[in-house]
Amino acid sequence: MEKKIYKIVFFGSDSICLPCLRYLQKKPLQDSTINWELFCIVSQPDKKKGRGQNLQSNPVAEFAKANGIVLIQPEKPDLNLVNWMKDNKLDICLVMAYGHFLGKSLRDVFPCGIYNFHASELPFFRGASPIETALALGEKHTKISFMKIEKKMDGGKISDTQNITIDVNDTALSLRIKIAESVVPLVDRVLPKIIDDTLSWRVQNEKEATYCRKLTKQDGSLDFSLTAEEIYNRWRAFYSWPSTYFYHNKQRIKVGKLRIYVESDLEKIASKPGVVCRLHNDSFIVATGNGFIEILELQRPGGKMLKTADFLRGYKLSKGDLLTGCKNSKLLL
Repeated sequence: MEKKIYKIVFFGSDSICLPCLRYLQKKPLQDSTINWELFCIVSQPDKKKGRGQNLQSNPVAEFAKANGIVLIQPEKPDLNLVNWMKDNKLDICLVMAYGHFLGKSLRDVFPCGIYNFHASELPFFRGASPIETALALGEKHTKISFMKIEKKMDGGKISDTQNITIDVNDTALSLRIKIAESVVPLVDRVLPKIIDDTLSWRVQNEKEATYCRKLTKQDGSLDFSLTAEEIYNRWRAFYSWPSTYFYHNKQRIKVGKLRIYVESDLEKIASKPGVVCRLHNDSFIVATGNGFIEILELQRPGGKMLKTADFLRGYKLSKGDLLTGCKNSKLLL
C-alpha cells in the first residue's frame, strides 16, 4: 500500500522562516516512515519600498516563486482562503512570523492541526517583538517554542522547545539567524510526531505570561538617562530596525556601532547624561545615567554610515556638547 503524502501549508513572511522552509521542501528519505509535501505557502502581499516605491516581495514569497511552490498572498486570511485549503485537502499548517491572526474557521481546516514556532520561552515574551525584547532586557538565553495555535495570542499549549544562547555581542540580526537555524532541529523532531499523532502537550502558566509590544521608530532613540549597559542592550536589539539615533543641535544622527566604555579616570567625572566627555581620534565618549558609552560609527541624514573619525572630519562636535534623545518606553506591556 502506498504511503499517504501529507500536504503542508506554511504561513510566513520573514527571512527567519527560510531554513525551516528549505527543510520542508526536501523530500523525506526513501526509508522514512512518513511522507510529506510542502504544498503551498501563504505570505504577506508585495509592498512598495524604496525611493521608487516599486513593489517588492518579502523573502518567503521570493522563496516560493524561486522554487515553484504555490504562493497565496491575501491582504488578510479570509473565507476564500479557507475554502481553497478545504478544496485542496491540506493536512498540516505551520506558522512562523506571518503577521496576521488566524481565525477559528481557518484553524479548524487541518486534520493534523495548526502550529506556530514562537521565538521565546513561552509564556514569557508573547507578542510582536520577542527577539528584540530579549536583547533589550539583557537576557542570556531564549528558546523557540512549538505550540498549538489557539484563540488567545501565543497562549496555546506547548509541545517542544529549542534552546538558544544569547551572546553578549549578539545583535537582533545575529540572534535572528541563530533562531532561524534552530527551528530546523525542532521541526525535524515534531513533524513525525504530528503525523503519528504522538505529540505531548503542556498548558502555559498564565500567571507567568508577559507581553512584548510592537516596536516603533521612537524605540531607537538613545535615552542617555539609562545605564551604559541598558543603552548597549537596546542598541543590540534595534540594530536592524528601527536603528539607534540621537539629536545634536536639532540634527538627528544615526549610530551604527557603540560599546560600553570602562576607564577608571572617567569614573571620577560627574557628567550629565548625554554630555560628550572625551574626544578620541576615532571615537568619542558620552556619559549615561550610570557609566559611559563609546560611539564608533555615525550617519547624518542623507549621508553614508561612517567611522567616527571620518564622520568628525566633516561635522563639528566638541567636548561638553549635549546629545539628546527621547525617554524610552517600556517594551513589556
